[in-house]
Amino acid sequence: MKNLTRRKFIKRGILASMGLVLLDSLWLEKYVIDWNYFDISKSEKDKIKIIQISDLHFDQLRYFHKSITKKINSIKPDLIFITGDSVDKTEKTKSLNEFLELIDNSIKKYAITGNWEYWGNVNLTELKSIYSKNNCELLINENRTISIKNREISIIGIDDFVGGNADFKKAVENLKETETNIVLSHCPEHRDTITKQKGNLNIDLVLSGHTHGGQITFLGIVPFKPQGSGKYLKGWYKESEPKMYISKGIGTSILPIRFGARAEMVEMEI
Repeated sequence: MKNLTRRKFIKRGILASMGLVLLDSLWLEKYVIDWNYFDISKSEKDKIKIIQISDLHFDQLRYFHKSITKKINSIKPDLIFITGDSVDKTEKTKSLNEFLELIDNSIKKYAITGNWEYWGNVNLTELKSIYSKNNCELLINENRTISIKNREISIIGIDDFVGGNADFKKAVENLKETETNIVLSHCPEHRDTITKQKGNLNIDLVLSGHTHGGQITFLGIVPFKPQGSGKYLKGWYKESEPKMYISKGIGTSILPIRFGARAEMVEMEI
């Protein structure tokens, strides 16, 4: 009887552990968002606050999406950068639009493509229109220069490295010389190309996504990284210029779970 009780106890312990793992992977790491803040400004004066949103993989507007928009509006950033894989089907742009409509329209936004916009045959004209309605420009190998807080910033948006036609040289054509240059590039592996092609151009920051931080990791082991990740996984890469931050993103792809790679929003002051 004693042994049976012990066996039951062990069995229940195993089942409880499995339940916690399932809860964590199916809910907590997907819907409880890490908000990470970094100050990389060179001066205390005229700091510009930015938010990075990556890898939404939108299916439908959910409560946690609404909580993200609420927090964005409370932070009141100067700029929002959407770094690819927002949708994987044209019909999902309606849900993306519902999400964007909840964000203060006065906040200027810039977006780029990810691989899933291409792999899902998303109508880029329609996607561009949805973004435009919400004060967001979709940049495909293009750049824009804007003035904020007595500063000029150049934003360079690269087409996707895997599904699209990433072309850094085209993206920097007629680039105005400014004190701050930010590159949006969905696949972090493209940083290696940028490093070779940037010449004397000073790039202050590359913002990427794509990897989902591995999406499913075990004790630091990452069984799978998508094509276009290269040697990169998540967080900061500052060992050489240009420095890059890779967001773990919000959504999931292939499998609807996260483990050891909690969903992430990024706030920075530059």
